[in-house]
Amino acid sequence: MTSAPVANAAGPVVSTRALSKRFGDLVAVDALDLDIARGEVFGLLGPNGSGKTTTIRMLCGLVVPTSGTAMVAGFDVGTNAESVRTRIGYMSQRYGLYDELTVYENLRFYASVYGLIGAARERKLAAHMEALGLMPRRAQRAGTLSGGWKQRLALACATAHDPRLLFLDEPTAGVDPAARRTFWETIYVLAQQGTTVLVTTHYMDEAERCSHVGYIYMSKLIVCGEPDELKTLPEVSPAGARRLDIMCDHVMRGLQALRNFPGVHSATVFGQSMHLLVDAGLPDETLRGQLADAGIREADIRPIAPSLEDVFVALSNKHAQEAAA
Repeated sequence: MTSAPVANAAGPVVSTRALSKRFGDLVAVDALDLDIARGEVFGLLGPNGSGKTTTIRMLCGLVVPTSGTAMVAGFDVGTNAESVRTRIGYMSQRYGLYDELTVYENLRFYASVYGLIGAARERKLAAHMEALGLMPRRAQRAGTLSGGWKQRLALACATAHDPRLLFLDEPTAGVDPAARRTFWETIYVLAQQGTTVLVTTHYMDEAERCSHVGYIYMSKLIVCGEPDELKTLPEVSPAGARRLDIMCDHVMRGLQALRNFPGVHSATVFGQSMHLLVDAGLPDETLRGQLADAGIREADIRPIAPSLEDVFVALSNKHAQEAAA
């Protein structure tokens, strides 16, 4: 996996303090404190309805905050939203393309919105289409493109004016793995050129690619840091415990057999296997015996380091328990 770009030492390009948004009695974002450095690829994660999209729309100047402050690209989004919007790129979940326009016509429209005109615009768009591999499809209508090509065109439209800050709201949802990989390579190129990127995603492999990640749960930012740092949190890697990957047939049957077994703190399905957090002194053979009692005769058990998915499962469970209490 390609290493995430390293942010430079300049001041934050995004800085929020107690940023909140309410819709009637619903608190969509609750007292968000966040700093994003220039050149960083920052991943914002959380369940559906946790407040990720509302956060991005506030930072883009599209939704007025209820309270708190947000500085984006040097401007206060509460008092100078228009200046913010001209300095950022925004790619929403629905792409925002015009299906009846061609690839080139979509690009020309968005470039014009951002103030690019005349010969300078034509030179810029030609270079942009070439860089993103869109030149062979310049005359194709956007509505006839596949999901991966629509995604690439949407990114081209969002970056036609060379924004220093790019917001991507679940940009790879619904596209194939090859298109996702190509998309992320493009994101790295932009970041290496100095573009700051804030991306929301549900894919843990994409979160691992980010230089920093923040996790929003029930409208609150509950943790923020480098992926490797988050894996060492005591809630994720408690003293006296170890994590195991168990691969076996009938994974769901195995999960039921081990979930409430003494010494097992947590057990979740992870692809074709299970991830367990168990007492450090719990023998593997004891687990195999419990699985055998459930009709599972063979199991491959190996120690593993926590993944980001383990991080967010652990933190979600902790905060759900605290909320219930």
